[in-house]
Amino acid sequence: MRWALTRVALATTTMVALAFLVPLWLIVSQIARERALSDARQQASAMVAALAVTDDRAGLAQAAASTEAGSAGRLALHPPDGPPLGTSHDSPDDIRLVAQSRRSAVRTVPGGVVYLQPVAVRGGRIAVIEVFVPESELHRNVTTAWLALGGVGIALVAGSVAVADRLGARIVGTTRRLAVAARGLGQDDLTVRVVPGGPPELAEVGRSFNAMADRIVGLLHAERELAADLSHRLRTPLTALRLELETSGERPDVDRLRQAVAILSAEVDAIIRTALEPLSARTAEGCDLTDVLADRLAFWSVLAEDHGRPWTVIGSTGPLWVPVPRADAEAAVDALLGNVFHHTPEGTAFRAGVLDGALVVEDDGPGIREPDIAMRRGASSGGSTGLGLDIVRRLAANAGGTVIVGRGERGGTRIEVRVKSTSDRP
Repeated sequence: MRWALTRVALATTTMVALAFLVPLWLIVSQIARERALSDARQQASAMVAALAVTDDRAGLAQAAASTEAGSAGRLALHPPDGPPLGTSHDSPDDIRLVAQSRRSAVRTVPGGVVYLQPVAVRGGRIAVIEVFVPESELHRNVTTAWLALGGVGIALVAGSVAVADRLGARIVGTTRRLAVAARGLGQDDLTVRVVPGGPPELAEVGRSFNAMADRIVGLLHAERELAADLSHRLRTPLTALRLELETSGERPDVDRLRQAVAILSAEVDAIIRTALEPLSARTAEGCDLTDVLADRLAFWSVLAEDHGRPWTVIGSTGPLWVPVPRADAEAAVDALLGNVFHHTPEGTAFRAGVLDGALVVEDDGPGIREPDIAMRRGASSGGSTGLGLDIVRRLAANAGGTVIVGRGERGGTRIEVRVKSTSDRP
């Protein structure tokens, strides 16, 4: 952008300079020619008095030699009778025509021009004064004047380009700062702000950017507080449930419920802490998706046994490191396994594992009728919140992958979470 503004200024000022300089160069040439001819007229006028008072050739020759043009051999006198005095550069025919017309004239001759002036002498006869002006006199100091004008034009163009460059640098600098700030805001740096500057329009953009960033921070803060408040409201029923279980004696089923309530309480606490934590304070984490799946299968296996659900681990047992926090991976795996329990009847078998670099969960249920709708956040055809598969989708997106919803070999739902794994442990 800066170079574009500079080029526009260069082209514009160059055209303006040429529009003035070309006529000036022509005028300078014309002025130099007129100056030289004016000097020739003065030289001729100096001889008019001599021709008026005498017709003696020796006296006229001496008078001609006393002039600047005569001493340089550029002045000649053509009396009515006899040969010319001095060196003539014009033809006799031109001399005769000027004498007959009695009008001064300028004739072009080899090496320059001649100025011819008729003069009336004794007896009403006409003599002609010839002054030769060489080409060098016609163009004397013209080149110097042209160079001076060219230098002035170049200086003006350079100055205008420098001013345009400074203005462009100011605009471009302000624009770049806005771009850097916008990039930082897009990378979760909510503290980034700009100092409004530059032209009024860009300064207004800077102020609008700061207002937008403040509004985003305010909205995110309100959303975090709302999420924390909603999660905190779960404490009351959890506390009541835990107190009820504490008075239920010691039985295996009650112990499992106590463990589930304890895990749920820990999850609620984690949700509250995460909701209150600014995005900028969260560090990049990674986890082994195979290990996360094994851990969550151990949790869900108890409920699967109660429901009579056969389950199988498929695929590889090797690690699959993904650049996402373990808590997010656990939430995605729980969402996949929870959908199996929620949307299939008891006794339905399912399979889960890491296969060909993808997390696969497959069941023998009725399948998902509309996979595209199921992937939309908040949309569900099974009466749930519609957030489970969206959690899985966000996990895949954060890991640079995709989610594929289809049908397995036995007609049930098959969900593949393809992720971009890291080669080494984070």
